[in-house]
Amino acid sequence: MTILAAVSANFTRDLEQNYALISSLTDKARAAGVDFMVLPEAAIGGYLPSLGNHGDTVRTTKRDLPPAIRIDGPEIARVQQIVGDLTIAIGFCELADDGETRYNTAAVLDGHQVYGTYRKVHQPLGEGMSYSAGSNYRVFDSPVGRIGLQICYDKAFPEAARMMALDGAQIIASLSAWPAARTATAQNLQDDRWTYRFNLFDTARALDNQVFWVASNQSGTFGSLRYVGNAKVVDPGGNILATTLLDSGLAVAEVDLDTAFRTARAGMFHLRDRRPDVYGPLIAPTSAHEANWQALAHA
Repeated sequence: MTILAAVSANFTRDLEQNYALISSLTDKARAAGVDFMVLPEAAIGGYLPSLGNHGDTVRTTKRDLPPAIRIDGPEIARVQQIVGDLTIAIGFCELADDGETRYNTAAVLDGHQVYGTYRKVHQPLGEGMSYSAGSNYRVFDSPVGRIGLQICYDKAFPEAARMMALDGAQIIASLSAWPAARTATAQNLQDDRWTYRFNLFDTARALDNQVFWVASNQSGTFGSLRYVGNAKVVDPGGNILATTLLDSGLAVAEVDLDTAFRTARAGMFHLRDRRPDVYGPLIAPTSAHEANWQALAHA
């Protein structure tokens, strides 16, 4: 059996607050026997204070960026010291080797090793003013199985999860700083349309690919953003096994990976039953297809 945990929590620019929170969550995870814990996007140093249509420019956005850290830097080493034998996924702002380029990055690690890193590919709204975009999806072997990583807006693109499922991902960790809608926000954030989308994407991507989906999220507020929490563990049938809803904390579920995959894939096995021979325009769009979606985008 494997115990998975998704975190809903509020991380800020205060690194000591972040470390203390990671330590507290790690203690709770250990007490629950957790094997793999997924922390949110930007758990080291917090996310951006706002996104698009808030009057941001490159100049104003740069006034409050998260600290940029290196994979081999002291911040990651501090996290490794805290988590010890617990395997985690964690998000942060990565500083590239050129000393200038920033990426919105996630890593799978424990106290002994960094098993893999991922740079966010799909950028919403004005995020491109603060981060460069990544360019690939990979799956990493870890003590809890083969893990794929994606960050926030990536979950809206089924191709991203499908690529990792085809590469043998058993668990996809989806790390987010997903806020409520910026306009006509629901009084109860659980009823907000962006909360609905967040939850729908999580269950759909798990079911699409018949994988375990562990979705973390920020909670509370930061800058102008109000986060919706709703960290969750979803099984290969698209069933939510545990969720925090709007609260901060851990969503914990005990699962049998092998049995769950055999059961989910015994009849309709989505990866086996694909028809790549008819998907050509999906991966190599013709000029006509491109013209159609460009027209829709500007309608």
